Amino acid sequence: MTRIRKFSMAMVVIGGLAGVMATGDRVQAETLTVAAAHSLKGAFQDIVPMFEKEYGVTVQVVYGPSQTLRRQIEQGAPIDVFLPESFEEVEKLHKKGLTLNGGPRIFAQTSLVLVMATASPATSISFREVFPDRAIRIALVDPTTSALGEITARALTKQDPAYKNRSHLLHAQHSDAVVNLVRTGEAEVGIVYRVDAINSGQVRIIDEAPAGRHTPVQFGEAVVWTCRDASLPVAEEFFDFIMSPRIQKLLLTYGFDPAPSNGWPAPKLIRE
Repeated sequence: MTRIRKFSMAMVVIGGLAGVMATGDRVQAETLTVAAAHSLKGAFQDIVPMFEKEYGVTVQVVYGPSQTLRRQIEQGAPIDVFLPESFEEVEKLHKKGLTLNGGPRIFAQTSLVLVMATASPATSISFREVFPDRAIRIALVDPTTSALGEITARALTKQDPAYKNRSHLLHAQHSDAVVNLVRTGEAEVGIVYRVDAINSGQVRIIDEAPAGRHTPVQFGEAVVWTCRDASLPVAEEFFDFIMSPRIQKLLLTYGFDPAPSNGWPAPKLIRE
């Protein structure tokens, strides 16, 4: 009888340990680290709490210039999901075999716009008028750290190959900093994504880049190689959550354009 009792107690202890271990794994899995573009800050104020409530997870969002975030991921930064301001950034990771979902997807689009401070009394001008006037101070995102800066540089080079020779170019780290330079009057105009201008409330759009009318700026997402094993299921849920119809509709309210209708379906996550 004593032996039976000891055996039963041992099984309870083993079962309890298994339960603790299982709970520990679940707690670890219920955290998610997302690296995202500054342009998503506004929309993520709604999207992240919705996901946390519905899926019972904690989401930590790291905002930063997309090129910088991509390089950090390449070097092993503990990131689970990457949502840069350019599809090219996730493509670069995918070509190096650093994505886990078989290929990145495009989840939203926007375009480049020229902005001026909302309170500015100056007359609106166009892209074509800005560059001949070399006295105008223009705020841009740094092309060496940000995908927005790189895309801006390409668009401006098509319009004016010598634009880099201007003496009144002010480089910033991200779109929020460009908006701030324009708002404070340190720059007369700035170039940002249309979605950034719409959500700032501090600048007004005065022109859209010609290149933006033909080639939309495409935002990409991918689950990356630094995703923890315990977080893979949650990462996949977040990945699909962003592409769900209701979140796509929500992104439209924040000024994003719809993702391409053909979509970018991805298979279930597989750790190779």
